[in-house]
Amino acid sequence: MREQGTLTHLGSKHTDYSTDYDPELLESFDNQHPGNDYFVKFNCPEFTSLCPITGQPDFGRITISYIPDERLVESKSLKLYLFSFRNHGDFHEDVVNVIMKDLIRLLDPKYIEVQGRFFPRGGISIDPYANHGKAGTKWEKVASDRLVWHNMTKPEL
Repeated sequence: MREQGTLTHLGSKHTDYSTDYDPELLESFDNQHPGNDYFVKFNCPEFTSLCPITGQPDFGRITISYIPDERLVESKSLKLYLFSFRNHGDFHEDVVNVIMKDLIRLLDPKYIEVQGRFFPRGGISIDPYANHGKAGTKWEKVASDRLVWHNMTKPEL
């Protein structure tokens, strides 16, 4: 992951698409409104990774929602990072947690949640969810409460 303020992907006339997992692709920039609590949401409806056992492709949707603190993730770097899972073998549950932890390392957000909605293979779909609230803040309790009530109030179709 690159240091804050060194955006190299945005505006580049040449883009390399790494197909091997690479958290170093992630870049961030200063939040101009760190005193405001607001959500930033990213949807990646064409996420692809590989089954670590069979090597078969897994397709799904990754949704990332976070409340920034001092830094925000640069969207092109996030796109390239998510694309880098293309040839990466990992279970769906691991992918969601890896993405969340990489973004926590980069951003140290107030709150973050990552959800995967993977398409069925063998008749079963898997929808892992992970979240995190910054320790010692109100967001730590929000994360705990949100995890307890995740998918409990409305059925997912």
